[in-house]
Amino acid sequence: MASPRTEPADIAPKATGRLLIRDVSLVSPAGVVERNQHIAIDGTAIAAVGEEPEGFQPDEILDGRELLAVPAFFNAHCHAAMTLTRGWAEDLPFDRWLNERIWVAESALTEDDVYWGASLAACEMIRSGTVGFADHYFYMDRVAQVVAQSGMKALLAWCWFGLGPDKEVGGISFATTEQFVESWQGDAEGRIRTCFGPHSPYMCSPQALKQVHEAAERLGAGVHLHLSESGEQVQQSLKEHGRTPVGHVAALGLFAVPALAAHCNCVTDDDLEILARNRVAVAHAPKTYMKLAMDMPPVERLLAHDVRVALATDGPASNADLNLLEVMRLTGLVQKGLQAKAEALPIAQLMRMASRNGAYALGFASSGKIAPGAAADITLFDTRGTHWRPRHDLAASVVYSSHPADVRHVLCDGRFLLRDGRITLLDEERILYEAEKRAFRMVGAPMERVRSYPS
Repeated sequence: MASPRTEPADIAPKATGRLLIRDVSLVSPAGVVERNQHIAIDGTAIAAVGEEPEGFQPDEILDGRELLAVPAFFNAHCHAAMTLTRGWAEDLPFDRWLNERIWVAESALTEDDVYWGASLAACEMIRSGTVGFADHYFYMDRVAQVVAQSGMKALLAWCWFGLGPDKEVGGISFATTEQFVESWQGDAEGRIRTCFGPHSPYMCSPQALKQVHEAAERLGAGVHLHLSESGEQVQQSLKEHGRTPVGHVAALGLFAVPALAAHCNCVTDDDLEILARNRVAVAHAPKTYMKLAMDMPPVERLLAHDVRVALATDGPASNADLNLLEVMRLTGLVQKGLQAKAEALPIAQLMRMASRNGAYALGFASSGKIAPGAAADITLFDTRGTHWRPRHDLAASVVYSSHPADVRHVLCDGRFLLRDGRITLLDEERILYEAEKRAFRMVGAPMERVRSYPS
C-alpha cells in the first residue's frame, strides 16, 4: 500500500489577477435578489459587491447579463468514490444494501479505483455548482490528490472501523489514518482540511472511539462520523451503553473537538441539546433516506434547537447522484409535506443550508456568502432557459426549477473550475473512461463480505 502522504501531481495553480463580473444578478446573504450588480474579485477573495470599486483595474471582465450569482455550494457528507457503485445496489433495505452489496464490493476496492471514482465525483459536483465536499471513505490520500488537482475544497476523513486490519479496506491500521490527518492538513493552498473518520458508534467500540478522541485532541483535528441513523441503532445503544448514540459519543469525548455528524435520523430532545451545546454540524441527506426507506430526520426540531444543519448528497451508491440542487429541492418539499406547513424552510434558508452551513461544517469560515472579504466561491447560473421564465424570483428558480445544465461558471477562491460549461482543471473525457472501466472491473472481481451491519 502506498504511503498516506502521496505527493499530488499537477496541482491547480493559484488564482491570480483581478476579475470583474459586471451587471450580474445576485442572491445576497439575506436571500434577496439584487440586479445589475458588479462583483470585483481580487485573487482569492471578493473585493467589492455592488458598484465597481474606484481604481479597480480588472485583468478580465465577465459579462453578467442573463447570469445569476449565488454562493457556491458545499456538500456536507459524501463518499465520493462511490460513483463506481452507482446503480449497483438498488431496491434494497439499509441492512441488505450494506451487507450484500456495498461492503462486499468494497473488498475489491483499490487505491486507483478511489482516485478515478473521486475524480468522476469532482466533475459531477462542479457541474452542479459545488466547490467543497466532506468526504468519508478509504485511501483518502488519493482523494486529496483529486482535490488538489481539481481546485476544489474539502474536509477529508479516512473511514476507520476499529475492528482489526482484516476488517479494514486496504488492511490499514489506525496509525495510517492518523498520519493522513497530520500530513495533509492545510495542503493545496489551504483547500484541504482533514479530520478523523470513525465509521459510527454501532461499528466502532468504545475503546476505538476513545482512541480517536485522544488523537484528535493531540493533533487539534475534528471528527466526521455516521450517527443515530435508525431506531434500531438507538435501542441497541441504550441496551449496550445505557445511552443513545448521541449521548454515548458525547460521553466518550468526541464532541470536545469539532464534529460533523452525518444523518441523526432518530434523536431525542436530550440529543438535540447535546448537539447544539457542542456546536455539532449535522449533515442532512434526504434522498438517501427516501431511497433506502429510512426515518426522515426531524429537521424542524434540529433547527429549533439551533443545531447547524447542512445539506449533503451522501454517496452515489445510495443517492444516485451528487446534485445539491436536487437535495435543496427535496429538503424543502419533504419538510413542507411532513410539517403540513407551506412556509417551512423558506428559500433563503435552504440556500444557506447548501452554502453557508456547509462551508461551516467543513471549516471554511470565509466561504458561503457573496460579500466583500469573503472567499471568491461563486456559482453563476444561466437564466435564459424556458424553466426560468418569467423571472419573478430568481432565488426560487435556483431551488425549485434549476438543473445542473444551467450552471455556466463555477469559481473557487477566484479560480474558474467550470468556464462556459467546461471543466477547466480536470481531464473529464479520460475520467469518464477510467472510472467506468474500473467500476466494471471492481464489481466483477472476486469479492467477500469483510464486515457485517449489526442487527
